[in-house]
Amino acid sequence: MIYGIGTDICDIRRIAQSLERHGARFAHKVLTDNELLTWQKRSARWPARGVSFVATRFAVKEAFSKAIGLGMHMPMTWRHCEVGHHPGGQPRIITHGPLTPWCEQRGLRFHVTLSDEKEYAVAFCIAEVGMDPNAQIRPLAQT
Repeated sequence: MIYGIGTDICDIRRIAQSLERHGARFAHKVLTDNELLTWQKRSARWPARGVSFVATRFAVKEAFSKAIGLGMHMPMTWRHCEVGHHPGGQPRIITHGPLTPWCEQRGLRFHVTLSDEKEYAVAFCIAEVGMDPNAQIRPLAQT
């Protein structure tokens, strides 16, 4: 059952301005330690990809905060929500700190997608409740 949905679009130029104005301090506010390592590697190789990385994470975290219905209020914070990846590369939400038990108490699972272009990053998140995480997904029967 769907608990909530969230979407966000982020102007990458606005993130670039924040990074120019506040430097790494802005990235440290929005990104977890694992995300910071990836951002630093990408920024060193190609600065524009580093900016896009921060923008997509910003958009995902905004979409996630809307899907769980909290916005940016405790226990939801920028650094309590991380974007990781499943083994196949699909993005996934990893929670930290007090956000983890908050989500566990509600039985929440998350589905997230993100994308970026030259000027915009977009993300969509579905929070789902009441589904066994070990359940097998079965294809629809052929009629």
